[in-house]
Amino acid sequence: MANDASTVFDLVILGGGSGGYAAALRGAQLGLDVALIEKDKVGGTCLHRGCIPTKALLHAGEIADQARESEQFGVKASFEGIDIAGVHKYKDGVIAGLYKGLQGLVASRKVTYIEGEGRLSSPTSVDVNGRRVEGRHVLLATGSVPKSLPGLDIDGNRIISSDHALVLDRVPKSAIILGGGVIGVEFASAWKSFGTEVTIVEGLKHLVPVEDENSSKLLERSFRKRGIKFNLGTFFQKAEYTQDGVKVTLADGKEFEAEVLLVAIGRGPVSQGLGYEEQGVAMDRGYVLVDEYMRTNVPTISAVGDLVPTLQLAHVGFAEGILVAERLAGLKTVPIDYDGVPRVTYCHPEVASVGITEAKAKEIYGADKVVALKYNLAGNGRSKILNTAGEIKLVQVKDGAVVGVHMVGDRMGEQVGEAQLIYNWEALPAEVAQLIHAHPTQSEALGEAHLALAGKPLHAHD
Repeated sequence: MANDASTVFDLVILGGGSGGYAAALRGAQLGLDVALIEKDKVGGTCLHRGCIPTKALLHAGEIADQARESEQFGVKASFEGIDIAGVHKYKDGVIAGLYKGLQGLVASRKVTYIEGEGRLSSPTSVDVNGRRVEGRHVLLATGSVPKSLPGLDIDGNRIISSDHALVLDRVPKSAIILGGGVIGVEFASAWKSFGTEVTIVEGLKHLVPVEDENSSKLLERSFRKRGIKFNLGTFFQKAEYTQDGVKVTLADGKEFEAEVLLVAIGRGPVSQGLGYEEQGVAMDRGYVLVDEYMRTNVPTISAVGDLVPTLQLAHVGFAEGILVAERLAGLKTVPIDYDGVPRVTYCHPEVASVGITEAKAKEIYGADKVVALKYNLAGNGRSKILNTAGEIKLVQVKDGAVVGVHMVGDRMGEQVGEAQLIYNWEALPAEVAQLIHAHPTQSEALGEAHLALAGKPLHAHD
């Protein structure tokens, strides 16, 4: 029925990743007749080649570190090495379970799922498997792929992308990672835990450069202690094969050699050859341009996820997909505040944030109108027990709301849920200070930071 041109769906979705399947599930829930077209597997990059598998590798690395360091907790354990086949079995098992559940969800909501490579053929149709699927509205959600640089050929052997790194059949003895953003530092962290000698090359002046500078400096300090090397502030020039690896040369002539080079400079939109421009969809550098309601310049076409120039995060894709489905179903929708989206980098230690940086706050409100406070996790009992160091930094508009929460430390990603409520509900420090946090927990550190900002510190110096 799906491929019968006489059938007109309410919504035809091209791409079954986070944004696409979220729109499909919510649209069907609201009574829309939905067709979801995906050339690979529903779940997209996040489930199969991104968020889930990388976090599984990082957790395996955490277990390895705990085995090595167990004696400091009075536990005698021996670390015999990494069974990479076993790691992949664990990782793939996590993915398979989630994939099966997602397939069940799509089927239970009665979404018409079409496997095949689709192409936009008109403002209201997608061609797939030699047939035309018609819809009253089309949602483009074709996602992204790893980027490279001119002249830098990713061969999948010595010069690899994150896709290759996730299925590598060995633990490399040494690795150069080009890019110190989220992808780069997460792989650096996991590989170091596995025993790889890692060097990160980042052209900007800090690791995780979009984060608050204080968070970047704390991460750099932790990475130095872990023996993860990094070179900041100089851009890549070229890469060439050596007898048994790769040599990277930077713009200042500095050279690094390793067994593999991981290119982790970000991800680019999948939009070429899919008919977007032919149908008049406005684009910029491969991205589809949208307004705050995810509408393109073509009235019957919307776009979400990594395909549009917003934050490349799975949960952003979910939110954008839900927004489109609810708008098409006639519900009142509210544009997404992208500053209010929680961001987590799952390296060791974790970096988590929501809201704006101190530098951005000063730019918006003026330096004399911004207050920043740092709370050291050394004063938090649960963090002491876990043997993690770090800080929580709050950025406040003077006598007003908290506009930024920036956290570094193990498990800080689990604290960002409360942090996003504080930012998105425009909470005053005194209001958060009234809330009672369980002791001993790491969430207590967030409460203590607000106590201090409200002028009544407990386990912190005045």
